[in-house]
Amino acid sequence: MSNPLRAIAEFMEISARTAPKTGGIDFLETEVLKEGGISDLADEMIKYGEERGKKNFDRDAENVRNSDAVLLLSLDEPEVCHLDCGACGFSKCENFKDRADKGIIDSESEADETESEFEGPICAWRLLDLGIALGSAVKTASLFNADNRIMYRAGVVARKMNLIDGEIVLAIPIAAEGKNIYFDR
Repeated sequence: MSNPLRAIAEFMEISARTAPKTGGIDFLETEVLKEGGISDLADEMIKYGEERGKKNFDRDAENVRNSDAVLLLSLDEPEVCHLDCGACGFSKCENFKDRADKGIIDSESEADETESEFEGPICAWRLLDLGIALGSAVKTASLFNADNRIMYRAGVVARKMNLIDGEIVLAIPIAAEGKNIYFDR
């Protein structure tokens, strides 16, 4: 692994950590994968896509494999913000929390027998916190001219592998090549 890119990933981690959070309460977790972890993640992404018949896990796995560092970001046990804003579909945060605690958010979703890739429901404001952290991290990568891409699929598998704690996980692989490996795929 290239030491400068590992350092950039660590700067990205700082940017994500210091990004503003709703009410100043932080549920963000971060992890920078080392060399072996990157390869293991790529292998598991291919396996996951094949086992579940899911498209593009193999394509994204090759991007991860060819990356010099991967930053994982997650929300771990995020609480509701108590704003009673209704963005989650409930007029009061207590209604959301009560139904989430009982696992009965939506009767239609109960009929869905597939395994969820992420655990929810999650307060909309906490998801925005994650989005702001992701934006801060990729901004930092951009300042160093490190190619990067926010990846849903890598996050799914990183969560399944327990590489980071959290209900929702996203990954940002970075590389520095003559041509951006994440966009001409």
